[in-house]
Amino acid sequence: MSTLLSLTSGRVRHLESREASGIKAPMIPARSTLTSNAGIQTPLPLTSSHLCLATFTSHSTRVETTLTLPLSRNIHHRTTLLRRTELRDSLSEKERTASTAKHSVASVACAVCGGGSSSSSSSSHSLRQGRRAESPPINTHHADSPNKKRSIAEPNGNGAAKMVLDNPAKAAEQLKNASDGNGEIDESLYSRQLYVLGHEAMKRMGSSKVLVVGLRGLGVEIAKNIALAGVKSLTLWDPKPARIRDLSSQFFLHPKDVGKPRAEVTAPRVSELNPYTPVDVHPGGLDNLEELKRYQVVVLTDTKLSDQLKIAEFCHNNGIYIVITDTFGLFGYIFTDFGKNFTVGDPTGENPLSGIVAGIDEQGLVSALDETRHGLEDGDFITFSEVEGIEELNDGTPRKITVKGPYTFQIELPAGAGQYQRGGLYQQVKMPKILDFESLSTQLTKPETLISDFAKFDRPGQLHVGVQALHEFAKKSGELPRPHNEADAKEVYELAKGIAKKMEEAPELDEKIIKELSYQAQGDLAPMAAVFGGLAAQEVLKSVSGKFHPIKQWMYFDSLESLPTSTKRDEESCKPLGTRYDGQIAVFGKEFQDKIANVKQFLVGAGAIGCEMLKNWAMIGLATGPNGKISVTDMDQIEKSNLNRQFLFRSKDVGKLKSECASQAVQAMNPDLNGHINMLKDRVAQDTEHVFNENFWEGLDGVTNALDNVDARTYVDRRCVFFHKPLLDSGTLGTKGNTQVVLPRQTESYSSSQDPPEQSFPMCTLRSFPNRIEHTIAWAKDLFHTYFAGPADIVNAYMTQKDYLGTALKQSGNEKQTLETLQEYLVTSKPESFDDCIEWARTQFEKQYNNAIQQLLYNFPKDSKTSSGQPFWSGPKRAPDALKFDPNNPTHYTFILAAANLHAFNYHIKPNNERSYIVHVLDRMIVPDFKPDANVKIQADDKEPDPNANAPADDNEELANIAKSLPQPKTLGDFRLEPVEFEKDDDTNFHIDFITAASNLRAENYKITTADRHKTKFIAGKIIPAIATTTALVTGLVVLELYKIIDGKDDIEQYKNGFVNLALPFFGFSEPIASPKGKYQGPNGEVTIDKLWDRFESKDVTLKEFIEDFKAKGLSISMISSGVSLLYASFYPPAKLKDRLPLKLSELVETISRKKIPEHQKNVIFEITCEDETEEDVEVPYVMVKLDK
Repeated sequence: MSTLLSLTSGRVRHLESREASGIKAPMIPARSTLTSNAGIQTPLPLTSSHLCLATFTSHSTRVETTLTLPLSRNIHHRTTLLRRTELRDSLSEKERTASTAKHSVASVACAVCGGGSSSSSSSSHSLRQGRRAESPPINTHHADSPNKKRSIAEPNGNGAAKMVLDNPAKAAEQLKNASDGNGEIDESLYSRQLYVLGHEAMKRMGSSKVLVVGLRGLGVEIAKNIALAGVKSLTLWDPKPARIRDLSSQFFLHPKDVGKPRAEVTAPRVSELNPYTPVDVHPGGLDNLEELKRYQVVVLTDTKLSDQLKIAEFCHNNGIYIVITDTFGLFGYIFTDFGKNFTVGDPTGENPLSGIVAGIDEQGLVSALDETRHGLEDGDFITFSEVEGIEELNDGTPRKITVKGPYTFQIELPAGAGQYQRGGLYQQVKMPKILDFESLSTQLTKPETLISDFAKFDRPGQLHVGVQALHEFAKKSGELPRPHNEADAKEVYELAKGIAKKMEEAPELDEKIIKELSYQAQGDLAPMAAVFGGLAAQEVLKSVSGKFHPIKQWMYFDSLESLPTSTKRDEESCKPLGTRYDGQIAVFGKEFQDKIANVKQFLVGAGAIGCEMLKNWAMIGLATGPNGKISVTDMDQIEKSNLNRQFLFRSKDVGKLKSECASQAVQAMNPDLNGHINMLKDRVAQDTEHVFNENFWEGLDGVTNALDNVDARTYVDRRCVFFHKPLLDSGTLGTKGNTQVVLPRQTESYSSSQDPPEQSFPMCTLRSFPNRIEHTIAWAKDLFHTYFAGPADIVNAYMTQKDYLGTALKQSGNEKQTLETLQEYLVTSKPESFDDCIEWARTQFEKQYNNAIQQLLYNFPKDSKTSSGQPFWSGPKRAPDALKFDPNNPTHYTFILAAANLHAFNYHIKPNNERSYIVHVLDRMIVPDFKPDANVKIQADDKEPDPNANAPADDNEELANIAKSLPQPKTLGDFRLEPVEFEKDDDTNFHIDFITAASNLRAENYKITTADRHKTKFIAGKIIPAIATTTALVTGLVVLELYKIIDGKDDIEQYKNGFVNLALPFFGFSEPIASPKGKYQGPNGEVTIDKLWDRFESKDVTLKEFIEDFKAKGLSISMISSGVSLLYASFYPPAKLKDRLPLKLSELVETISRKKIPEHQKNVIFEITCEDETEEDVEVPYVMVKLDK
């Protein structure tokens, strides 16, 4: 197979997301990129002169293509061609496989993640259009090592990963048997995490015991995340006495704990995080390895290499999963060993894909309906149902597919299969995967490495040797190298050279990197602990749950770009001072620590990311100096579901303000913050600009977002652009996360790119022709509003607004519907008792699930044909059946119970929820038979005109009669209906119960697979899946960027936007995109402007002076506006201009808008349209007019 490559330029969207999650989809410049016929784009450096051969290997076809690629002359930068690899919010498992590499400097099996189908026909497919990759991954191998091409998917490869194709049921049973946890899961606590992991994985976790060794900052991060996740028990071991320097990152230690055993002090504080996870201290030492058999997982941090080897070997031989991780300043690594035959039940965590079959030909080529992209990949498995003509496909057997195009795939048809007639659904099946891990001793000499940063391809090999050299140095001298000590660094480098020679593939060492590792060996940074704490904890959860693909087997990461260049950094400045910040001073020096202490930072949001951010800021000593200040705002109160991720809060805090509790918690962690936190409870928005005024913004050094919705983010982003403040933004969605850096006058802003709109469904589909459970849930949520919220608002408006029927009603445009609602809720169906509410609910059941269906089938009988002669009920249209009410059916009864209670809530009626009482009321009801109405018209397709659009106007006499039947508001006194405000997290309010029952009843009508309450709550509530591990890691990455901003770095290539997916796992980094530039022709030549950050500034002069000032700049103004007010246009009549030209700009704004400028406002924004010296229209920045205040 040949791979056609071409050069392209442009921008690629990296991450789709749910809007509220905050996972932004930044646009990443591709400069020049290699694009394969499958749509894979690989950026190339613009300056390249040398050629290097690279072999691209397809895992699915095992076909290799050798390409000649231009590479940078500097070998250190040779991997910039992979610097901006494409990433999506749901990278495929195959792509993750491609990023796992057998590492060496001579030969690196690197990952290039792509998107597109495995068919060349999808070459133009954009990442915007789908969640799944549509092309096989490619592995890059350097030409000097042609034999190092084993894929993780090869059965005989080193550390082989075998897809369980011969007996998938056996592997699935192995996972099932691993789940023997008892007891119910507290869904109110674990709500958001359950949507990441699922019930089965949570149950397996709930039966697992974990040991964490080493309780410095990294160890406590891991322990914190595991405790929040909810394992059966968590045991800690670290008898070493706490030191003052441990407080650089160990947030559960206090100065009074110095000298006490770290584990004993830490354990009770970790135990407060989760009442369902008991925390204790491992008795004795680790010499008795048999004691480790009580645990399913052992995590080692801050442990000698000799101990690691001994413990890891024991664990490998006894079926105990082991995770080893450590950080050294801005360096860190992780190693995993989950033994032989480790089963991964769900490698990606993505929801299985499904679709409707349009056709199946004699060769087994399956077409998706209406050219809907199927999103499947070669080697995926699917099952079929409801296929007519080839009924053998409906037996539930998973069938392997071969992708033929974005809309087609091929299967092997059963022997003797008939001819396809119609119908059919396909459903993707997640196939378990088995992995073999090697022991630590084996992996030390031939490591298998996951690349964390494609710009540093040779770095893992360097650090793999360097870390071993650190251990060797510590073994000889009794401690790690001294901070920035040149003699120690030279010795470490010599040790590294000796270790490299023993490797199977010796890396070419970079002396600067190894020495830098030595300089920072005693460094202890909170953000690095957060990154690896989140990463290691997620690997622990993978090991005990079988959910998501583990790291196999090493991963190294560094953030050397965070080193300061504006301050002194030598042995003297990095020496310990006996303070809690010594771990950070060892890396950055005392001068930079002082700089950190005097920062003024604004944190917007104190939820999950906000809590982690404040904890990191407390540990690094941010704003603890005389000029430092942290402002934090959050208007929300703490809820129980927050406690699983927002670790600064405890049960006693439920109901209190997040900003206050979070601030108090971090001040307890670091008392140096006392008096340096400004706690606020206002949302940051246009209506609070009197709180967050010009003085507030101008007094900041920077802003950090910790928000959960895009609207708030974009507003903060606009203010940061206006006041020229750097912004750090981040978001998570389950195991996925991203970070973005916004730098004044350098990068684009958060709002410069936008995510695709959320998926919406055609109204015709929701009203009459649903075919997916998402359709019925959307319909049920709309029904919830139609019954319990909308009518109450209408009734209350009628009761309170003067002459409602004569003014507001006529302006609404739907007089009849509104009048009928008032009549129903105030006259014909107004309940006087709970009995009436029950009867109302029963009536609604009949109306929605019987009568409406009968009417639909009357209009479109099951045997009806389209105008082209095709069956009407085919393809996406599923013929429904009316339901007969059965009080013994749990779903039927739940609908009545929930609807009656919500209706009673509207009317302030006390309910009686005894089943016998409700059934008694139902039994005495007489429900009239339904007769279809021949005059009813139903739209058959959204593409066709609505048959009711040209219906005759409402009969005025009929409307008048309805209005007369309504009681006068004054006769009802203080009567009001209580609107039901949808609240998804209260399990006692019947909201989710109603939507679940209403949705599932409609699904039963249309023979759609129903959804349980948990899934319905997720979809109807638009819940953002969340887990503490991702939050910790992402926040750590943000703080690493904060170091750079504090340092004042002005080279955007030193900054990194990050993209992670812990499920795959995948890590991608790219430099921020530069802000857009523009030009115009001025009187003295061409003028370059920054379209985002630049602006003109003017005093509050007259309009005439304003126009003349710009004429002097070479710009002729043709139009001026402020807000929605047009203040000036060159085409205005002379009389109007004569009145306006003498006015000051502030007077002009107040005169035209008829509004006074608020007292707190110090400036007004003007937008101008103008021509330059060439008389061409030019795009210019806005104008800020400074007011005389």
